[in-house]
Amino acid sequence: MTEASLRAEIVERCKELDARGLNRGASGNISARMGDAMLMTPSAIPYTALAPEMIALMPLEGDDGAWEGPLKPSTEWRFHLDLMRARPGIGAVVHTHAEFSTILAIARMPIPAIHYMIAAFGGMEIPCCDYACYGTAELSEAILSALGTMNGCLMANHGMLTVAGDLRRAAWLAFELEALAHHYWHVLQIGGGHLLSEVEIATVAKGFASYGVASSD
Repeated sequence: MTEASLRAEIVERCKELDARGLNRGASGNISARMGDAMLMTPSAIPYTALAPEMIALMPLEGDDGAWEGPLKPSTEWRFHLDLMRARPGIGAVVHTHAEFSTILAIARMPIPAIHYMIAAFGGMEIPCCDYACYGTAELSEAILSALGTMNGCLMANHGMLTVAGDLRRAAWLAFELEALAHHYWHVLQIGGGHLLSEVEIATVAKGFASYGVASSD
């Protein structure tokens, strides 16, 4: 994918997140790996006003926070950069303030195996990382610790994030994570539900390499 086409896809995914209610205004952010650099949504720009040329370019190595472009990157750039450095297979990071994910994040409640779709995230539950102020190294450390090898987590008193080999799948996972959060919140209102076992999730996971939106890599 060329830089121009990847910039265009970032804008497309941002507007899709906005249209489907996972973000509002300038909340949340998206990054995508571009060779030895990262393309990052800019700070404080509503998705409705976002254009490809506004996306900042940040080197993956070298001075932390260095960027090129007409607008500075999101204040959340640090955990995007640290995730891509720590896990070379990550090609995109999607962070949102989706409603039900954020409710559970405020309660600091991980999402257990209430539905087989949790297998898409690589484990038995969606973890919730510890709280740290946005944009800080402490938040990056909390996310990396909670996420491990998983493909998504909640962020205490903040929101959620998903990672994948490319932006298409990372965005798909964000919608799936919010759906799981929506289900779990409602299940809690009726006193709880039955959880799937490790064997049941493992059986589902075997077929998930080709399930849903596939990564293009």
